[in-house]
Amino acid sequence: MADGDASQLEEILKTFSQRAAEAEERLARLEAAVSADRVSGDKEHSLVQSVRSKLEISQQELVAEREKASKEIEKLIAENAKLQYRISHLVRALKDADSKVGS
Repeated sequence: MADGDASQLEEILKTFSQRAAEAEERLARLEAAVSADRVSGDKEHSLVQSVRSKLEISQQELVAEREKASKEIEKLIAENAKLQYRISHLVRALKDADSKVGS
């Protein structure tokens, strides 16, 4: 019976050893997949961060351009008011000159 028990024990150990090797292989594949996903995730995260920083820079540039345009508009409004004032004086002077010539 000792020989039968020994062969049975060897068979159990052989089966256990095969299952352990298969498990180690599956674990190695899973670790490789997780590592690849982590690298892919890092690349995606890096890409998202890059896009976000470019978006923030663009938004800052947009705000600066709007402020610049607003200042230009204020200058043009002031210049337009000055020109309107000059036009009104020139029209008045022209009317005065016409009335003097007509008299």
